[in-house]
Amino acid sequence: MKKTTKGKIAALVVGLSLVATACGGNKGGELEGMKGTYPSVKLTDEFQNGMNEFWTSKGNDALVDFSYAGEAFDSVMLVALAAEAAKTDGSALAAQIQAVSAGGEACSEFAACVAIIAAGGDVNYEGVSGPQDMNGNGEPIKASYGVYEFDSTNRFDAASAKEYVLADLPASDIVPLEPPTVERVGDGVLKIGSLLPETGSLAFLGPPEFAGVEYAISLINAAGGVLGKPVEYVQGDSGDTSTDTASTTVDRLLGENVDAIIGAASSSVSLTVIDKITAAGVIQFSPANTSEKLSTYPDNGLYYRTAPSDILQGAVLANLIAGDGVSTVYIMALDDAYGTGLAASITKNLEAAGVTVVGTKIYDPKATTFDAEVGEIKTANPDAIMLVTFDEGSRILRTMVEQGIGPKDKKVYGCDGNMGNALGENFDSGK
Repeated sequence: MKKTTKGKIAALVVGLSLVATACGGNKGGELEGMKGTYPSVKLTDEFQNGMNEFWTSKGNDALVDFSYAGEAFDSVMLVALAAEAAKTDGSALAAQIQAVSAGGEACSEFAACVAIIAAGGDVNYEGVSGPQDMNGNGEPIKASYGVYEFDSTNRFDAASAKEYVLADLPASDIVPLEPPTVERVGDGVLKIGSLLPETGSLAFLGPPEFAGVEYAISLINAAGGVLGKPVEYVQGDSGDTSTDTASTTVDRLLGENVDAIIGAASSSVSLTVIDKITAAGVIQFSPANTSEKLSTYPDNGLYYRTAPSDILQGAVLANLIAGDGVSTVYIMALDDAYGTGLAASITKNLEAAGVTVVGTKIYDPKATTFDAEVGEIKTANPDAIMLVTFDEGSRILRTMVEQGIGPKDKKVYGCDGNMGNALGENFDSGK
């Protein structure tokens, strides 16, 4: 049948609309209503303003998101305080990290904590990212998660969560301290390296994490340094698992005789280098690793993290979803230790809450398109969709919108791997 001019115009309008959506031209809030979590507390204005003033003074753009900035800051503080308590920058300081994180006299400023140690007291460092009480396997036993929701601008206020949810590690997961099993003698100067994402699928987390590390070192040095000398710093890129950037960086950092490496952000990246780092008697301290696999990994007693295990995030996300009255969920998760581990934790907790998981799609994060995977979710027709992704999540969401199952059509949930304004920016720009 021959189309009328009116019909052609209508078809053209629809076609242009689809092209605009695919190319990032539609900025009409397609992500509005998407909820998610990441470990966070309400950071004080003093901390955010102080870090931003420091960060911009170095020629960097002001931070908008502070994802894992507090955790990165606290990682450095705990290493520095442990070195003071152990009176060495060698591997023996690892045995003091748990001790300075809990059980003693509370303090939050480096100088105040050092004064307690110097007087022969025990320190309980209260971090900017929350109480950093460490389990014997080097991870927090308490956590706070912020719940965030995208608005009509495809953004959210990263400084103010809708709510903060507290979670405790199950008593069955509390274990005794594993002391370091590799001896490395220090030289009296605490040197910290970073293994954080300048490039790769988590590069959006790089600026706040680097800022947290460098800001902490600046405050420590302003207070007199560690063991009477300034802390030294060597920066390094982690990349992601599609490259050998992390391994190359670790080789360089070890060659420069660092005492501790802050990073990686990605659990899967950490798993590629943890053996090399800890076998050298160097502490690996991640501000963002959450994979459960790292809870029991044989790490020579030298791996720590300020980010909580996904044992906790899985429960928080499941409670959030169930609390929204959802009956059925489809989970889409990237194929790595983080993705599959968090998906399993969410599933376990959803089922315990009486919510049915109608399907789980484990996908290749390096795929160029996600039409087939999203098509399967559309066919399953769940009440809600749980996305465990990194930056490829913006392309998955674009495909979901195109197939009519985006956040305006379904309840959609995210997690710490994707909840950030970088997701909205990538979505809008078509990345």
